[in-house]
Amino acid sequence: MGRRNAGRATLVALAVLAGSADAAEGQRRSAGSFGLGVIGADPVGELGAYFDAGGGIQLLGSLALDPAGRVRLRGDFGFIIYGYEQQHLCWEAPVGCRIEVDLNTTNNIVFAGLGPEVVLATGAVEPYVNASFGFSYFVTSSSLQGESDSEDFASTTNYDDIVLAWRAGGGMRVHLGGTRMPVYLDLGVERHQNGIAHFLTEGDIVDHPDGSITLLPNRAEANMVLFRIGVSVGIRG
Repeated sequence: MGRRNAGRATLVALAVLAGSADAAEGQRRSAGSFGLGVIGADPVGELGAYFDAGGGIQLLGSLALDPAGRVRLRGDFGFIIYGYEQQHLCWEAPVGCRIEVDLNTTNNIVFAGLGPEVVLATGAVEPYVNASFGFSYFVTSSSLQGESDSEDFASTTNYDDIVLAWRAGGGMRVHLGGTRMPVYLDLGVERHQNGIAHFLTEGDIVDHPDGSITLLPNRAEANMVLFRIGVSVGIRG
């Protein structure tokens, strides 16, 4: 009887230890992630006739929908600059060129979306695929800045257009270190389907001697491929 009781006690102890290990593993499971990346945009199709490339920043966040953290709800926000012009001007008379200013014009795309992400494997390398639905905002704006200043003191939105958009892509996260809040190198690529958009590019604002301007907007399928390299931080549940 003593040996039988000892065996039962041993089995109970092993079960308790296994349960504790499972609980600890559950606490270490991914609850999501957040990150920041530098992006490059390559226009495809019709859009490639209007500019060659763009660059910007993308913010990412995800929330795990299953205990293993492989199915997630992912959201992102970013912007791309695809055109830039600068003119050096003198202030109005009688001040004239004693005060010089810079007239800066930028062509931008602001985008955001929400959708699923599926992690295909976990470990040192986490490959994933994702898709999202949201919007893309094409906007051209001009601002004035003193040559010795770092801040704009006047700005105007010259032209803008907003379109519904969807995206699909994938990538991988490579573990760099950390356990409670693991840090990953995040590499990704996405196809942006923006459909038909109206937008300006460099040279599409024509200045006249009397101070008036003429806008020459373009209309085209504004699709692109986005490449990202960044850092992602995991959130453990």
